[in-house]
Amino acid sequence: MSAFVQWLATTPASITLRESTYPYPLIESIHVLTLCLFVGLASILDLRLMGITLKRVPVSEVARRLLPWMTGGFAIMVITGTLLFYAIPIRSYHSVWFRTKMILLVLAGLNAWVFHARVWRSVTTWDLDPVTPKAARVAGAASLVLWAGIIVTGRMIAYNWFDCDKPQPPFVVWAANCDSYPGSR
Repeated sequence: MSAFVQWLATTPASITLRESTYPYPLIESIHVLTLCLFVGLASILDLRLMGITLKRVPVSEVARRLLPWMTGGFAIMVITGTLLFYAIPIRSYHSVWFRTKMILLVLAGLNAWVFHARVWRSVTTWDLDPVTPKAARVAGAASLVLWAGIIVTGRMIAYNWFDCDKPQPPFVVWAANCDSYPGSR
């Protein structure tokens, strides 16, 4: 994988994006704005699943109104996130924060998949309940915690505390795969 990101960093489009004056910050801004859209709306749904807000509104109604916007925000967020990675693939790949963010994204995806594959199937039996089943409340709480972690780790990617081009503790060297970082040998 390290060889792939090193090759990716040398492609003309990656170099152009990385060295650009306006496109990179614009893409980053769009990424953050769509993150706000997605996480803001997901939080409303999660809080409803947890029985904290909108208790008189059926869960299916909240989901029906929010999911199209959440899907659009998520799609744009993934596209812009991919472009941000493409602009700085080596630094991103070797970032402990980026790796943690990717793990949290996978866990958030699994949480959503399990919720929709198992809990959501019985929504008609608890749709109007002000207090949802425990599995729905756990899924909502897990989603909030995971997305908070994704936001924090995503923001930390910008800082160089654990970059491989600096002396690091053994755990960071291992976690960031610094041994394969260009110039580390």
